[in-house]
Amino acid sequence: MSVAYFGRRYTFSAAHRLHTEALTAEENQATYGKCNNPHGHGHNYKVEVLCGGQVDAETGMVINMAKLDEIVKRVVMERFDHMNLNRDEIFEKEVPTTENLSIAVYDLLEPKLQRENVRLEKIRIEETENNFFEYAGMK
Repeated sequence: MSVAYFGRRYTFSAAHRLHTEALTAEENQATYGKCNNPHGHGHNYKVEVLCGGQVDAETGMVINMAKLDEIVKRVVMERFDHMNLNRDEIFEKEVPTTENLSIAVYDLLEPKLQRENVRLEKIRIEETENNFFEYAGMK
């Protein structure tokens, strides 16, 4: 069985503050530096979604791009775009690092894509031009 891959990129803007109650103020500052700003800070995140599966004999596609766009818009964009990640229930007990955001996006999308008979291979999020994060689920 051959597998083909389709990837698509999305962009959203969100704010966050890297801070944990498990550390003192000084430890938070030492750990997170300027990202521990009490007022938070924002990023224009670039999110890449990579899907894998068999090419459909009728359509010639792994997944219909319009369907993927609809799922990502509903599940990711509407939830996180122009939001403060610290206020999302996912991050009530976790620091909203981009590592944790990558896992959250994967966990939100994976069951929706599974229903489309496609496998979510990985999520890649660019936080800045120098920082990117990938998560491929628990294999």
